[in-house]
Amino acid sequence: MPPTLTPPEIDRHHHISDGNNGHKPPTDKRTGGNGDGDGDNWNNRPQGHRGPRERLAQARIGLFFALGGDLMFFIALVSVFFVTKASGHFDAYSHFINEWLPTAIPSILWLNTAILLLSSVTAEAARRTMFREHDAMDEWFGIGRPITRRATLWLSLTLLLGGFFLIGQWVAWDQLAAQHVFFRSNPSSHFFYLITVTHAVHLFLGIVALIAALMILQLSRSLSTRQVFVDTTVWYWHVMGILWVFLFLLLVYGQ
Repeated sequence: MPPTLTPPEIDRHHHISDGNNGHKPPTDKRTGGNGDGDGDNWNNRPQGHRGPRERLAQARIGLFFALGGDLMFFIALVSVFFVTKASGHFDAYSHFINEWLPTAIPSILWLNTAILLLSSVTAEAARRTMFREHDAMDEWFGIGRPITRRATLWLSLTLLLGGFFLIGQWVAWDQLAAQHVFFRSNPSSHFFYLITVTHAVHLFLGIVALIAALMILQLSRSLSTRQVFVDTTVWYWHVMGILWVFLFLLLVYGQ
């Protein structure tokens, strides 16, 4: 669990005023947001106190519980995909008829997949930027905002790539429509549109989250709040990327 902010060892009879809402500055070591926080003094906090690390942990748990419902939906969708592909009916002459006709995958989807994978790289760069100890200390004491500048750049690139992905999906649908392949053309095209449109809706929600994270980076005075928002947004984006790779391989090789 990557730490966010860890209070330093201080004289218990004095308080530090650091210009960040009265909280104490971070001192634990971080390696790209993946530090283990060994040797910190979080266990010495008053019982029931919820620190930045707990906020980050609870935000992640809430995110993955929310994504659990989406995962169940896509599992059910894939299950119906295979059942429908294998099903059919017998005609009057006892011939088994399977109406499944594989849908030709528009070539632009390969480019879209590469774009989405690249966007996960830029998103992860933004997330890791939020947990660099030296820069976090600068922001905490008001020396500068190096974390905000770098994270804003990486998240903006992620947002741009996500927009390109959605435009590419629209182009793919338009290409299929030009070939007279529509939602109700056959069971295969039905699932193609259902899968790609549903994923596009979820990715659009990720774009909304990216915009919100960019706004939080600019408006929030709390470093831990900015870390939590960026971290959870990027994890959502990663899940959407992994999900798309699985669905894309299903459409390419599963028909």
